Amino acid sequence: MGDDTTDLQPILPLPDPSSETVRDDVGREARNTFWIECYQIVVRVGWIFKTETIIMPAVLDAVVDSGFLRGLLPVLNRVGQSVPPLFIAGGLARRPLKKWSLVATSLAMAGCFAALAAAWGPLQTTRPDLLAILFLVVYATFSSVIGVNQLVFAALQGKLISPGHRGRAMVVSVTVGSVLAIAAAIVLLGPWLKQPDGFPKIFLATATFFAISAIAPVFLDEPADAARSSTAAGSQSSWAVVSAGLASWRATIAADRTLVRLSLVAACFSAVLMMFPHYQAFARDRLGSGADSLLAWVCTQNAATGLASLVAGPVSDRRGTRIVLVWLVALSAVTPLVVTALSLLPHSTAVHWFWIVYVPLGLNPISLKLFTNYSLELAPSAADHPRYVSIVGAALAAPFVLSPLVGLAVDRLGFRHVFITGALVIAVGALIAAGLPEPRHVSLDRRSD
Repeated sequence: MGDDTTDLQPILPLPDPSSETVRDDVGREARNTFWIECYQIVVRVGWIFKTETIIMPAVLDAVVDSGFLRGLLPVLNRVGQSVPPLFIAGGLARRPLKKWSLVATSLAMAGCFAALAAAWGPLQTTRPDLLAILFLVVYATFSSVIGVNQLVFAALQGKLISPGHRGRAMVVSVTVGSVLAIAAAIVLLGPWLKQPDGFPKIFLATATFFAISAIAPVFLDEPADAARSSTAAGSQSSWAVVSAGLASWRATIAADRTLVRLSLVAACFSAVLMMFPHYQAFARDRLGSGADSLLAWVCTQNAATGLASLVAGPVSDRRGTRIVLVWLVALSAVTPLVVTALSLLPHSTAVHWFWIVYVPLGLNPISLKLFTNYSLELAPSAADHPRYVSIVGAALAAPFVLSPLVGLAVDRLGFRHVFITGALVIAVGALIAAGLPEPRHVSLDRRSD
């Protein structure tokens, strides 16, 4: 027989599907999937009160109408969501239980909006300049907290839900969450948008739902990871820890060319996120839309997200994440083109149909989830999940240094040129995404080929 013993491998005993261990694992995953879905549903309901594409820019414009300051929102959003996770990824990977970090970050998210709700009334009429500064500071703080929160959630999802079931979890959480969010928007958000003192109520509702979401992670049946040595890290200076982290990121990027290509796709996709604050401003300044249109746009975007998840989730489970990611990135280029097309119509017609813009914009939340899911599948092991997710998040954030310039370009050159350029950048990202492999079908040792 020689020295080759590979023929002996198939006779090793396989796990019995009916065994108690397998049943326990299946039951644990089902329970964890349920509580993760509950968490995402409650967060989505709270999120509709602070929709990034509509409500947050409108809040800032209510204080000071400036394209430059509006252009800062995507910068604060993506830098906050991407840079802090880079520095906590290593510590998170060493943490045996991660669900308590999800609880803590959820409560911190609630605290940010509770503080904004408390400060809005006293400052709105007396010191709008301080209110604008406070809003940007709170927004930056919240973005940092949500960045860490999303990293923790991704690590938990990668740990507790198998790749073939993550699409289903997305479908349930997004569809149910979208229905409940739309109902909450119609009952609460719509009337509050019409009230002079409506913004504090909106902030307080956001804080309440984020606080409620912190309950779900407590019930996760999370097995503790094997303890990893942190003595060396604890004895090092902060600069040494940061340097070690940078070296680890560089080594990861150098070893995985697919991760580099995915990061390029993410960088191109960031154009979608840089342009979204300017859509509602375009409709208000150029088409004469009023505050009553915000509710219709919010509901349209959330309905589109829910419907898109019904397709994206099952397809990603059955055929893989890559094909869905390619299509979502490609379709995202439609949004700025739709806005450009509407700008060519009479204003009375364009404002009537402007809700169409938020149909393709509803793909954004699904796209960001797919970037995370692809990163999780690309990582060689669960211990690498935080690092891979944080690297792709950093790639999403890197181009945002240009976002204030985008705002200035809108002020100086007009909306149309900016939107067409953005569509071209997104299309390039879709072309790069088409060359990505499917992680489930490619062996780890071939990723760097």
